[in-house]
Amino acid sequence: MFWRFFSLLLLLLLGAACGYLWAGSNNVLAAWTSLLSGALVAGLVWWLIDALRGLRVVSWLRHGDLTSVPQTMGLWGEVVDRTRRLLRDRERALVASDQRLKDFLLAIQASPNGVLLLDEQSQIEWCNQTAAQQLGISMERDQLQRIGNLVRDPLFTAYMGAAESSDAVVIAGRGDRESHPVRISVQRHRYGEGKQLLITRDVTALEQAEAMRRDFVANVSHEIRTPLTVLSGFVETLQSLQLSPDEQHRYLALMAKQAQRMQSLVEDLLTLSRLEGSPSPRYQPTLALSQLMHVCQQEAQALSALLDSHGTAQILTFSLGPNLSEAILLGEARELQSAVSNLVNNAVRYTPEGGRIDVSARTQPDGSLQLLIQDTGPGIAAEHLPRLTERFYRVDRSRSRESGGTGLGLAIVKHVMQRHEGHLLIQSVLGQGSCFTLTLPPARWRAQP
Repeated sequence: MFWRFFSLLLLLLLGAACGYLWAGSNNVLAAWTSLLSGALVAGLVWWLIDALRGLRVVSWLRHGDLTSVPQTMGLWGEVVDRTRRLLRDRERALVASDQRLKDFLLAIQASPNGVLLLDEQSQIEWCNQTAAQQLGISMERDQLQRIGNLVRDPLFTAYMGAAESSDAVVIAGRGDRESHPVRISVQRHRYGEGKQLLITRDVTALEQAEAMRRDFVANVSHEIRTPLTVLSGFVETLQSLQLSPDEQHRYLALMAKQAQRMQSLVEDLLTLSRLEGSPSPRYQPTLALSQLMHVCQQEAQALSALLDSHGTAQILTFSLGPNLSEAILLGEARELQSAVSNLVNNAVRYTPEGGRIDVSARTQPDGSLQLLIQDTGPGIAAEHLPRLTERFYRVDRSRSRESGGTGLGLAIVKHVMQRHEGHLLIQSVLGQGSCFTLTLPPARWRAQP
């Protein structure tokens, strides 16, 4: 500001001096007139120069380009310098704000939940990939489209038409079909001036878990109620009728059978609960493979003889692969013994008289150990194979109960193998028999003790 005043004063003095010298000193009035005229011309020149500098600054301010800052001094130089700093700070703030917005959008894109923004007319403003996939929409194609025209589920239409936001609604998701259900939960939140935020979440696993829980409770209730009903009937009969000793003995035997069935069911349920809630067993030698095969062979022979009614015995073979005669299994011996015995006993129960059951052990190129239980039984239809390890799932309910099964055996086998980092593979052809394969990883067995 001082330099601006000083330059104006200096230029006025210079103009007055030039006017005085130009007029001469003979006439005082003419000299003063020339002096004032020179000062006025000098002030006009200073104003024009200052106006041109100001116009340059104003022209630069219209564009705000930091790469073409005008070079000036004085007050306008101060204005340019301060404006340049403000523009630079604003540009940095915009870059930081833009980066924060990008990070926020990337975070929403990475979210396992879907996020969808709607304007006042329920038109799509933005959505992440999760929401697009779950609802079957495309951000590029469907932007500014009404969500009600894209998602036609009646439950969703009624939910969006409600005046107040209520609890989430569950609708069918993209790719939903009977064999592979897809369930999507949609929750609406209002914000701003009539805008809406939709949060979508895939609840297929939760729905299936809830369905499995309901089925489990219903199956347990049914499985326990059946023997209880039989026991209650026999007890009432013994209390109300005069029975002969033979009849009493027969009724008591049937009651004992039902009680044993209930006990087996409770034991299997406790076993499943223990398997699911306990950590994986340690890697310690606990069971010789030859001993496991020997015990299973004795149990199978005894059960086969018990079920043989026409003298046509089943053919049972147990074999060990090369270098497996001294193999040791590392894990929980009782669980491994139970898993193999369960499969062998199932093969004996479901294979008709005169059929063949082969139990063998072999190694794989990757070092894993396989136990195979093959039979020539009736086989299992392909549609039942994926569900065989579900609790209480039976292909033939009446025949399974007649054989004494609880419907939990294969579920126990699956959990035992999972705890030992292995897996159960079921292969079967209807009318040709079945093959159950237990695979243990290399860390769960040794070729030598």
